[in-house]
Amino acid sequence: MPLYFWCAPVSCWLTLPPFPVALRSSLGKKVGSHVQRIKRGWIWNQFFVLEEYMGSGPQYVGKLHTDMDQGDHRVKYTLSGEGAGSIFTIDEITGDIHVLMALDREEKSHYKLKAQAVDLRTDLPLEPESEFIVKVQDINDNEPRFPDGPHIAIVPEMSPTGTFVRQITATDADDPTYGNSAEIVYSILHGQPYFSVDPKSGVIRTALANMDREEKDEYQVTIQAKDMGGQRGGLTATTTINITLDDVNDNPPRFSKSIFHLVVPETALPGSVVGRILADDLDLDRNAKVDYSIVPGEEGTMFHLIANGESQEGIVVLKKVLDYETKNSYTFKVEASNAEFDPRFLHLGPFRDSATVKVDVLDMDEPPVFTKPYYSVDTYEDTPSGSIIGSVTAHDLDASSSAVRYSLEWQKEYDSYFDIDSIDGTISLNEYLDREEVFQHNITVVANKVSK
Repeated sequence: MPLYFWCAPVSCWLTLPPFPVALRSSLGKKVGSHVQRIKRGWIWNQFFVLEEYMGSGPQYVGKLHTDMDQGDHRVKYTLSGEGAGSIFTIDEITGDIHVLMALDREEKSHYKLKAQAVDLRTDLPLEPESEFIVKVQDINDNEPRFPDGPHIAIVPEMSPTGTFVRQITATDADDPTYGNSAEIVYSILHGQPYFSVDPKSGVIRTALANMDREEKDEYQVTIQAKDMGGQRGGLTATTTINITLDDVNDNPPRFSKSIFHLVVPETALPGSVVGRILADDLDLDRNAKVDYSIVPGEEGTMFHLIANGESQEGIVVLKKVLDYETKNSYTFKVEASNAEFDPRFLHLGPFRDSATVKVDVLDMDEPPVFTKPYYSVDTYEDTPSGSIIGSVTAHDLDASSSAVRYSLEWQKEYDSYFDIDSIDGTISLNEYLDREEVFQHNITVVANKVSK
């Protein structure tokens, strides 16, 4: 007579073979000349219960029954294994199995149990103990989850449509093998028309070609993940990706004006900074690095042009001595170019620019200049006082050509023996000279311009 185990509609029937009386106390022993093998007749060995069951009573799993049970209460049904007695319970007389509490598939997805029918009088099994599995059937009780942010991505500016930005993947704790509770579909909620997302892979790509960092360099993109294959009623989650456009060398340097006016005093020494010029480059870092040069020409040879790597300015440096009276201005051309360039953007125009630099030399108030670096005068020791013994001459080389006045700078006692005419520079004696006392005199003459 068969033993049956049937369960709720989500489960199935179980049939066990009759257990020979002769073998009740010694399963698997030899009978005659061979071993009697007990044949298990489970039609289905996996059963289902819904997770998160919210019914008014215990959830029904199934029923254990043997044809040897004549309803005279002489058969007892037992249950052992994972959760037996605490999670799962069986009515020993009817064989009905129930779940006592709501189960969470994400905590434990299945339970291994053993069922058996025994004789109440002898407590001997009526059939071999048989193992079966109760599987917790998934419901869509978990929303998708994105990894903790913030999420960032960098993509070169001016990229073509379809350029890979990054992949963002959400996870779903529901059962991926049952239904579509864990099937995620991605969509973009914010960030169009600049970016797109692949609905299956979560790969984010550019959707608009040639985005220019100099116009807008940062974007916030909001991605939604929806389970149940994106169907209505699916649970959702969102995350934000901060996307930055990385700079490329797509801008040439450009001078802000066509002529730069600089001024330098004629007394400036070689190596002095005359002034600065600037060519603007909208790019960043190495893409904005500008090289400066002076276009070959006669007047440009008076100067150096050096690039300042920090300020990106061109520094004009004096190379030779200036003389306002000889030349009071210099004009030359300069050129700015990118130190590096990207061939992809050469069609945007030449990556160089030129301008004119005009340097005006300032006339400085210089002291008069003597016609000789030193003067030598011979005279006799008995020359009378008041006699003119020599003269000096100095000129104002400035454009003003001011009058010059002379004076003696007395430094020693004997300097008082001499005098000088302040207007014409003639030198005369104040006293007789004595060669035996001092045979040579050194005197200092000072020339000053007359203020107008």
